[in-house]
Amino acid sequence: MKTLSSLSFLAQMTLLTAVSTSLSPAIADDFSYPAFKYSQTDFGGTGLMQMPSARMMPEGELRFGTNHSEDYIHYNASLQLFPWLETTIRYSQVSSLLYSGNESFSGDTKYTDKSIDAKIRFWQETYWLPEMSIGFQDFGGTGLFDGEYVVASKNLGAFDVTMGIGWGYLGNRANLNGENTTSTDCNRNTGYEGTGGSFDVNRMFTGCSAIFGGIEYQTPFAPLRLKLEYDGNDYRSDFPVTQANEPMTVSTPWNFGLVYALADWADLRLSYERGNTYFAGITLGTNLADLRPGWLDSSVPDYSPVDKKSDLTNEEWAKLTQDLSQVAGYSPVTVYHDSQSITVEGQQIKYRERSEAEQRAAVLLANSGLDVKEYRLIETKHQQPLTETHINSRHFKRVIENDYPNASIDDVVVSMNPKPIVGKAKAESWNRLQYGLSPSLQQSIGGSESFYLYAIGLSGNASYFASRHWLLSGSLYANVYNNYDKFKYTVPPDGTDLKRVRTLSRQYYEDVALIDNLQLTYLDKFGDNTYTQAYAGYLETMFAGVGSEILYRPLDKNWALGINGNYVKQRDPDSLLGLYNQERYLDSTTGRYYNVQTGTATGHVTLYWQPKFWPLFDNTLIKLSAGRYLTDDVGATVDFSKQFSSGVIAGAFATKTNLSSEEFGEGSFTKGFYISIPLDLMTVRPSQQRANITWMPIQRDGGQMLKRKYNLYTMTDARSPWLTKAIGE
Repeated sequence: MKTLSSLSFLAQMTLLTAVSTSLSPAIADDFSYPAFKYSQTDFGGTGLMQMPSARMMPEGELRFGTNHSEDYIHYNASLQLFPWLETTIRYSQVSSLLYSGNESFSGDTKYTDKSIDAKIRFWQETYWLPEMSIGFQDFGGTGLFDGEYVVASKNLGAFDVTMGIGWGYLGNRANLNGENTTSTDCNRNTGYEGTGGSFDVNRMFTGCSAIFGGIEYQTPFAPLRLKLEYDGNDYRSDFPVTQANEPMTVSTPWNFGLVYALADWADLRLSYERGNTYFAGITLGTNLADLRPGWLDSSVPDYSPVDKKSDLTNEEWAKLTQDLSQVAGYSPVTVYHDSQSITVEGQQIKYRERSEAEQRAAVLLANSGLDVKEYRLIETKHQQPLTETHINSRHFKRVIENDYPNASIDDVVVSMNPKPIVGKAKAESWNRLQYGLSPSLQQSIGGSESFYLYAIGLSGNASYFASRHWLLSGSLYANVYNNYDKFKYTVPPDGTDLKRVRTLSRQYYEDVALIDNLQLTYLDKFGDNTYTQAYAGYLETMFAGVGSEILYRPLDKNWALGINGNYVKQRDPDSLLGLYNQERYLDSTTGRYYNVQTGTATGHVTLYWQPKFWPLFDNTLIKLSAGRYLTDDVGATVDFSKQFSSGVIAGAFATKTNLSSEEFGEGSFTKGFYISIPLDLMTVRPSQQRANITWMPIQRDGGQMLKRKYNLYTMTDARSPWLTKAIGE
């Protein structure tokens, strides 16, 4: 029967492919059919309905989707990280199951599964050969939907034909290999290691396997696409069946669906699957690589030099300094002058395109009429010199007057390590006291108490420069609204006995206001390439202490090496500035004891590396850290991020320490994802600031670093730009 089933499917697919070939040419006629745009599956990721295809989205494409049926609610986000790599994260709620049997703990919260998928293209479509990919579904979760597949897709005009082989969840129909009559898991180990969240490679490509496939048809009506799919799953091992005894009857292996484009960025999806179940969903998306700022900015000043001068009046110096701040973006800024040069020392806060700032500054200096040989632009951060740019005034005059073809500011700038400043300080625009107010969001998704926990607040930040090296800074958090009162993870019920260095977070947000940070920092630079800092005080919301950091970062190199060391104690959330003085406490609600951190040494050695030798990993940053974490565990963290041409950064990190999965608790080890968006993509003004969003599948205490306010690698970004890389690079 198994062979007949496989042959029957192959025969049907062959017939459908032949029909589709006869209905449309091998290469679509633009006058006959709209451009083909691939859509998402029920789970997220490019494909049919339940089954994936070999297709990839355009690089940088980000899609958010939700899909509902009577059995599941899927929430997913898919990102095309590279042209050959599609990644998906997903939350799936099981409609017929609660998160736990303890109503006082999780209430009516549905059981929620967290999944990570990845699809890798290993062969790109040619005229004769199909596109081919290999994929891993739910490879870092608890096994509800885990499976592997190899799949091929071929475009035949208005039709896109897909055929593949699936294992695990995608192959339970077992029409190719294996028996799925006596075992719901097809003799595949569907349990998970430890407490879930680990990558179990031993069961990959094991158990039953099945052929799956289908066709996606782009109709002549551009917004409408139709789908037909042969499902590789028979649904015997689905969670509602095995855990809730809820039947998921399969009347037919054929699924039917449609996708309707509401807009370029929105798809409505409807399908009828298993012969008895309706699915409905929506997908929203944008392309992170294509985003570009739309500024309302002043134009580059006209080049209009006045008669040569040996000096300026005090009013002229003040006006020049003001223009350097407002027009060129150097703030704070100090201007020095001697007979040979004008030196501008300041922090660039406005332009990611540094040549833009340099040209604006050079025009302002040329227009002043000062008779000097060169302009020196020294970029700083927190008053520490980072880079120096020399511009020959005579050569710049030729550039600005277009004295030769394709004249560019890049022709006359020379970058180097900062040299000692010569000349007399003529004017400065610097406010030692700086302050601001910004919104704040703390969030957690997929928890047992509520699917979405959040804390919305306001952060007031202030800093005072006592000198070039001493900086006093602080931040006050005001709680506006949150639902963290639902967070009941007060004492680990899973047998873990770690110090509660992060899972006490609810207690810190119960008060109306709290001091997030209050510290004194010393910053300095030694030699050409070494930067240091030392700090003491209330270093973050949960910890106080002392520490220091040293960073070696050569100019214009793609690597740097940093070391930080700290001694910290955990703050007592029941007092404004108090610290815990005993390690063990009794929770009155549960009657269980828990531990806190009353003093530990923590720190890491970190290698920062931007690979340049392999085009497959173009525009990426790898951070490798090793050391001791807050709950006294020892291990390493890998952080990998990709930057798109718009400046948007997407990254992931994972930490593995000497804690076993059982000691760590649910999730097995720390992991998470983040996205960093330049603010100038969302505002009408140029800016170097960023908005950062971090997502962790689950928050636990192992593998947790101190959240230091200042990071030397970030501070010295101008020496080899990453966060402030020019648009399009």
